[in-house]
Amino acid sequence: MLRHRVCVLIVLSFSFPLGRSGWTQNPEPNHSIVLHAARLLDVANGKILKPGEVLVQGERIVEVGTAVKHPAGAEIIDLGDRTLLPGLIDAHIHLFLHPGQEDLQTVLESVPQRTIMATLGARDDLMAGFTAERDMGTEGAGSADTAVRDAIDRGDIPGPRLRISGNAINTLGGHEDAIGYNPAQHVLPNADYANNAEQLVEVIREQFKQGADFIKIYETGPDSVHDGHLSTPYQYSEAELAAAVREAARVGKRVAVHATGEPGTLYAAQAGVESIDHAYQLSDETMRLMREKRIFAVPTFTISEYFVAHPLTANGGPHEQELLDLHVQEFRKQLAAGVPMALGSDVGPFPHGTQAREFVLMVKYGMSPLAVLQADLINGAKLLDWEGRIGELKAGYLGDVVAVPGNPLEDIGVLGHVEFVMKGGVVYKRPSGGD
Repeated sequence: MLRHRVCVLIVLSFSFPLGRSGWTQNPEPNHSIVLHAARLLDVANGKILKPGEVLVQGERIVEVGTAVKHPAGAEIIDLGDRTLLPGLIDAHIHLFLHPGQEDLQTVLESVPQRTIMATLGARDDLMAGFTAERDMGTEGAGSADTAVRDAIDRGDIPGPRLRISGNAINTLGGHEDAIGYNPAQHVLPNADYANNAEQLVEVIREQFKQGADFIKIYETGPDSVHDGHLSTPYQYSEAELAAAVREAARVGKRVAVHATGEPGTLYAAQAGVESIDHAYQLSDETMRLMREKRIFAVPTFTISEYFVAHPLTANGGPHEQELLDLHVQEFRKQLAAGVPMALGSDVGPFPHGTQAREFVLMVKYGMSPLAVLQADLINGAKLLDWEGRIGELKAGYLGDVVAVPGNPLEDIGVLGHVEFVMKGGVVYKRPSGGD
């Protein structure tokens, strides 16, 4: 998360597939489904097929094209004047945050209560078409995200495929420490403490023991803008971050960082992290390293826009707008420099299921619709370490398919109106009405 803010809870209701024992996410292995629609997006080649069909058997795609085989007994789902495309990916979410003042909800709400809210957030994200996500820290709920991920994987509850990080890692007095409370109350931080390389390795090992898929580290602290330049303190040196990256790599895993400016972002790039999230302002050297090492920037514009509209204080709006304006200006420089992009919204403080706004903002601020879709689907699959399994509609890939009205290459805003959701060959959402 970037900062603490207040917003309004929106509750949505949907219907889900049910089996004899409740939720079912395990399709019959021999059951075939043919999806038909007016259009299908070939995201890698940037082409729209007309019409489009996808044959799914069990949990995997078998065939894709303008016309596919219709096996005997196959279920045919005609989606009419819609576009089929891969399930969407959000590479920066917070399932354990919901609308409301974040610093207080982590104090007032128990971990069991927050876990229940996380399952509702997972459901809402899936119904919005996000079939895979990366949870960037439970904000003080420890490894409770392990239970949510595993329940989704077992089919106990509906939700996206998840890569989880448990608690993020932070320095004493750092970005996510409990600052501003009565010290005598010993209010717990929203992240795990590690103050040097040795402690980082120890915390990382504990988090992997508890089920984390990757490590999330807070590399920079509070942000301010002076004469058009961002000022933000770094929290770990390049050597300390490198120790964290080595430890994660030892067991085949990776590190992502919250980092908004220099020199923290440079240290992260030098250390070889997998992604630099937020990335408000990057030096030329940082951008060069990110381009050469294929380190993804994850801009998270949606949360910034939300903070502009909903500042914490009556006078906070201009400051938030200044940060957003700087971010937009720097984002355009990053695109020109060839920094690889992935899509993440920082959803949680604003309602889960509404984060398709990130597609609109990335187009607004300089990317083409196709480039944003490729950043989300192709780069997102790489970032979540599911390359070759999700992110494209191809034979052998998992049956994660959504459908939207219109053509997203002409109007990226249609991604905010997902009307059909399939994950792993199971249909979770169908269009209402006659088609």
